[in-house]
Amino acid sequence: MSRITVFGAAGKAGSRVVAEAAARGHQVTAVARDLDALTALPDGVQAAAGDVTDPESVAALTKGADAIVLTVGGPDAALYTNAVSAAASAARALGLAGPRILHMGGGASLLNSEGVRFFDAPGFPEEFKPYAIGQIRALDAYLALGDDVTWTYLSPPPVHFAPGTRSGHYRTGLDHPVVGDDGQARISYEDYAAALVDEIENPRHLNRRFTVGY
Repeated sequence: MSRITVFGAAGKAGSRVVAEAAARGHQVTAVARDLDALTALPDGVQAAAGDVTDPESVAALTKGADAIVLTVGGPDAALYTNAVSAAASAARALGLAGPRILHMGGGASLLNSEGVRFFDAPGFPEEFKPYAIGQIRALDAYLALGDDVTWTYLSPPPVHFAPGTRSGHYRTGLDHPVVGDDGQARISYEDYAAALVDEIENPRHLNRRFTVGY
């Protein structure tokens, strides 16, 4: 059993990570800015209010944790890099016993078949650019960290990522999307959550990014 603190636990992805981890018997703390947003939590999950961009808040909520999960998002690019900084600070403060960070990343930094980031390819939607920029900067921030912080950045597919059903089956890749027979990369939020918790239980992508798809 691992002790897992999930920031952004009221969101579509965060709530599913909380449910997946709790169902497997892990000790989960679900964190949101507004405690009232944390409704219908699974039995045994502890609810807490916190600010993922505040190092002191993150440190207090992750003391004793084995893993910090960041599933936060918004149009302010600084949110992502501030969250990385706060989580890294909390992990460093505990030294070798510090928790591992798992970050719900973006798909825009993945590479298409021509080796170009989806963000840089023609036709990338303008409305998604603020979010994509934040997630790209977050990945860059992780890559700039030293070996004293252990992290994993999990990118969903660049387009087809939505609530659905949990199959428990998926394939993994590194910097290119995992595509199916139709040439499209897809994953449900439920199977994304399963992949993230699998990575907590069986670390295979330490200090690097990976992606999942069917």
